[in-house]
Amino acid sequence: MELKELKGVGPQTLKKLQNAGIFTAEDLISRYPRDYMSYDPALSPGELEEEKVVTVYGYFLNPPVTRRFNGQQITTGVFTDGMGRITVNWYHMPYIAASITGNEMYLRGRVMKKGRQWVLYQPAILKEEQYLELLNRLMPVYPLKTGLTNKLMTSLVSQCLEQAELVREYLPESFRRKYQLAEANYAVRNIHFPESRHDMLLARKRLVFDEFFFFMLSVRELKEQKQKSRNCFRFGKQEAGRKLLESLPYSLTGAQRRTLEEIYRDMGSDHLMNRLVQGDVGSGKTIVAFLAMIYAAENGYQSALMAPTEVLAVQHYESLCRLLEQSGLDFQIVLLTGSMTAKQKREACKTISAHEADMIIGTHALIQEKVVYDDLALVITDEQHRFGVRQRAVFAGKAAEEKKPHVLVMSATPIPRTLALILYGDLDISVIDELPANRIPIKNCVVDTAYLPKAYAFIEKEVRKGRQAYVICSMVEESEQIQAENVTDYTEKLREALSPDIRIGLLHGKMKAKEKKAVMMQFAGHELDVLVSTTVVEVGVNVPNATVMMIENAERFGLSQLHQLRGRVGRGAYQSYCIFMDRSGRKEKSERLSVLEKSNDGFFIASEDLRLRGPGDFYGVRQNGQLQFALADIYTDAAVMKQAREAADEIYEKQAEMTQEEEKQLQKLLSAYQEKAAAADVPL
Repeated sequence: MELKELKGVGPQTLKKLQNAGIFTAEDLISRYPRDYMSYDPALSPGELEEEKVVTVYGYFLNPPVTRRFNGQQITTGVFTDGMGRITVNWYHMPYIAASITGNEMYLRGRVMKKGRQWVLYQPAILKEEQYLELLNRLMPVYPLKTGLTNKLMTSLVSQCLEQAELVREYLPESFRRKYQLAEANYAVRNIHFPESRHDMLLARKRLVFDEFFFFMLSVRELKEQKQKSRNCFRFGKQEAGRKLLESLPYSLTGAQRRTLEEIYRDMGSDHLMNRLVQGDVGSGKTIVAFLAMIYAAENGYQSALMAPTEVLAVQHYESLCRLLEQSGLDFQIVLLTGSMTAKQKREACKTISAHEADMIIGTHALIQEKVVYDDLALVITDEQHRFGVRQRAVFAGKAAEEKKPHVLVMSATPIPRTLALILYGDLDISVIDELPANRIPIKNCVVDTAYLPKAYAFIEKEVRKGRQAYVICSMVEESEQIQAENVTDYTEKLREALSPDIRIGLLHGKMKAKEKKAVMMQFAGHELDVLVSTTVVEVGVNVPNATVMMIENAERFGLSQLHQLRGRVGRGAYQSYCIFMDRSGRKEKSERLSVLEKSNDGFFIASEDLRLRGPGDFYGVRQNGQLQFALADIYTDAAVMKQAREAADEIYEKQAEMTQEEEKQLQKLLSAYQEKAAAADVPL
């Protein structure tokens, strides 16, 4: 079925779907809900106790009226069931009043407390038959791109699901029984429109298993290739590295020295290195990577380091240049990024191919076809969770066919070792689990909205000392379903709350790369005092002068991601602070966040995250920057991930026993998964 055959898809809607990366019916049904709305029994306006989405039953005392206030049209009325009352507000919907009669009705929306009063915001109006049909049903809430609505997505997916068979089952029935997995078509239908929570959980488990299963097969293939790869490079000299270490104003920690020895040993062995260096924020992974690059250069080989953002690549380039200059080492470094002019790129590529550059630092530009290396012995990817397995393989493939390079990947995302061994099954793992002695521990606090005025005053106090602050919001724009602090409105609110001379910047993922880079460089250069941002700063430029990190709606993030965000501060010589703003009003959320209040240890936090994430805790606390699967979460779904690893190993071992048709089908599915994952920038 083609998208244009679906009811409601004209040329304009087709273009909007394509802009959202939806080109086929398969793409559409693979765009899973990010949450579900549950229509629970209706409440009386007098029964409301907490801020959440509710359904209330009653009638309006008088027809709602529309007024203008601060440039906004607000339609408002008083809703009652004869026992309790609630104020109802609609913004920019003056036509809504004409559809309201004096009859009893159901209203569904988010209720919030304003002073002593409860207010229902932007509710949908439901007739009794509509409400009764939806009662106790789970309705999908889709991730939306500009121009698409949840109503449209629901309709289009529903039409696709009317087909008899949507996907072809690839798992043998014995496997489904062994791991208690639903049939593939059942899973696809019930992830979108489950009859019950039980059906949704069964569907989700199967789809999560599939994601992990194909990921594990891809990792297994890499592992097999690694075991066949022999080291064609000869290393011996280590004088340059020693010289650099002597010039440093500090000594390496024991964990850094141990990791460096493991890297040197790998590079000098008979087999190629494939090593993950896992270390907490600020643990000193970068200096270890630089020493590995210097080791390669001293022995006559090239090395390349790929960073996930241009800002980070430039930062690495400048840091390495300074280190070499300070230690008197005469190695040549080249920077290669996407924003460079065509002439600059040509000159950089010419320098690289002529081996006039010993070390190359850049972004994805390093793996473009035009870049030809000469005796490339070491490739390094920084922030491994931002690159898929395929990107890592392509990077390694830039070397001569007969001389594959050593591979070093770095991650500042502490993952419990039990999970890391599964996720990075093709890699040996080094852990830098010590922080440098000169790091001042960050002071943390978890607070509610009553603390907000004090938080703003504290930020202003730090700015007056000459310091800088980050404020993180969870969204770019408001959503009907989620009342979270959004970055655009919040910036204006902050400008009103702080003194007018305080320079406030705005940063979010919808901005163009050039704009994001400009804002980050302004903040790094202290042209801005406060940066209001979404999580795009999670991996960003190093700003030692930033001492405050305030995270709004902290309850909506996973603990490990909050720890990553906190790592943006505490990088300089000043005491730093992190304020976790909990707007949930729920005790269990604050208890989860208290883990961050007690500890700055990323590995401890990761293990606590794994322990605290209960079954069904899928939505609202996903680890956004970390191994982005469509549905799967390495913490919540750790048990399913282990099953998928076991199944992938078993399938791989039994490939020799498969019929030609079975193996062909498996390879077809694996290739389809890899192409889809590469296009969506998810791990491979």
